Amino acid sequence: MANDNAKLSKNLLRMKFMQRGLDADTKKQLEEEERRIISDEHWYLDLPELKAKENFIIEERSFGPCEDLKYGRMSFKGFNTEVEKLMIVMNAPNEEEEEEEEISRMETDITDEDMARRYESLVGSMKKKFAKKRERSAIEDVKQNATETETKRAFLKPQD
Repeated sequence: MANDNAKLSKNLLRMKFMQRGLDADTKKQLEEEERRIISDEHWYLDLPELKAKENFIIEERSFGPCEDLKYGRMSFKGFNTEVEKLMIVMNAPNEEEEEEEEISRMETDITDEDMARRYESLVGSMKKKFAKKRERSAIEDVKQNATETETKRAFLKPQD
């Protein structure tokens, strides 16, 4: 009864250790199924899907989009000197334009007055950083004297 209700899967029956104890009938069935599977897979080709993917062609009427492209082959740190020479020749106009743009951006980023103010604050902070203990205490005393001369604001009680 247990054998009738519970059948083993085809994949399990195909395993080598399971084939030792199989009947002649089940062996024949498995062989026939394998032949049918092999024959079906053997003659089936998936070409229509491949052709649909391969026919992706874009037609461009002018070569305008290709004018500003960089040179395709690349070499770095002297690995292929011939290619590096070609890179320099082919990419030279683009690099000059990029350098000009970068220089113009650098000129407009920070004005001279801003740079002078930043430099003053940098000098003061670096002076504090490398000052010795005695020099630090002198700087702090000067700052305290400057703050003491300013009038301290105090809370005034309201008059009735």
